[in-house]
Amino acid sequence: MPLYNITLKENASPEELTKAKDKAKSEGGSIKHEFTLIKGFTVEFPEDKVGVLQTNDHIHVEQDGEVKTQ
Repeated sequence: MPLYNITLKENASPEELTKAKDKAKSEGGSIKHEFTLIKGFTVEFPEDKVGVLQTNDHIHVEQDGEVKTQ
């Protein structure tokens, strides 16, 4: 399963992050890392169900990937 970074949007309440974690777990996801500097987490989540997370107006969903510098 691919990894997705989930971050809370600026105007969202902290409770929305808890709701997003609960939703991710209930839909078959597994939380792999929780961020400390920003409000968010990385979840291993079924690719065919990612739309469930993307419809939440309080979070930003981005597929995790390798970052390279020149």
